[in-house]
Amino acid sequence: MKITKIIILFFVLLCSMHAASHKRIAYIVSDLEIPFWQIMSKGIETKANELRYKISIYSSSNLKKNELENLALALSTKIDGLIISPINSSTAVTLLEIAKNNNIPAVVADIGSDSENYISFISSDNKQGAYELGKILTKYMKDLSINKDGSVGIIAIPQKRANGKERTLGFMQALNEDNIKSAGLYQQVDFSYEETYNYSKKLINDNKNLKAIWLQGSDKYKGALDAIKDSNKEKEIALICFDAEPEFLEMIPKGILIGSAMQQPYLMGQEAVISLDNFFNNKEVIKEKKLPILPISKHNIEEKLKTIKLNVLGIKD
Repeated sequence: MKITKIIILFFVLLCSMHAASHKRIAYIVSDLEIPFWQIMSKGIETKANELRYKISIYSSSNLKKNELENLALALSTKIDGLIISPINSSTAVTLLEIAKNNNIPAVVADIGSDSENYISFISSDNKQGAYELGKILTKYMKDLSINKDGSVGIIAIPQKRANGKERTLGFMQALNEDNIKSAGLYQQVDFSYEETYNYSKKLINDNKNLKAIWLQGSDKYKGALDAIKDSNKEKEIALICFDAEPEFLEMIPKGILIGSAMQQPYLMGQEAVISLDNFFNNKEVIKEKKLPILPISKHNIEEKLKTIKLNVLGIKD
């Protein structure tokens, strides 16, 4: 009797794996030139392969036209599930509506959506993460006694994005609690080095009491650092970021970077695939899941290093 049960269980498992191996998942991402999305893609691809799904990844190069064309291409391959990291929360509405009309279950991985036509939304707790990052900066400024007259400039991701709004709200809450002034906010459009450099220079030139710049991203940090250096303000203006680059593991302990709020894109990508897998297997699917953001400074980077390497940077030892 026991042998019969084991054979039946094995057969059920085999059938389940066989079914998964024939299901197709598409991931449509805003721009694979940005390292954050590369790491997210890596998490998605790794988990999809582990669960025996066929995965196709489409980069939209931050162009709405490409985003729609990518969805049409994905649908033409007869996909069973869709994961999107849209250009912004409003473009997500169209993608999700099309997926719904084609009976394709969709998961939103970060950015956010102005529509709830998804089975699951995997995101980071952007507001809390930005708040905790702001507290790292305000402590730094208070320790140097530059908090009373000093101001902080912000180079933000588009505020049309739900995650961008939450980051700004959380960070500003931290500044306001310690009565530190904002020197203004500029929104990124093309996410280029030149744009970051020019916004940083403008903040520096227009605010003589500027003591810090907060970059709501990570990959163009050199633009901000170069602007600070070219303005001869290296000892006067600090840089603090969101997300992470491999270089940050050395820059933060050295004080070149005061800190960074690090999302966990590798883990987010895996969770997105797990949501689809749960849906396909009639298991509970959490509608909205917020993953914690790691507020990192020189004081805690060593103890968080293992988590940072895998979940933040997608580095497997």
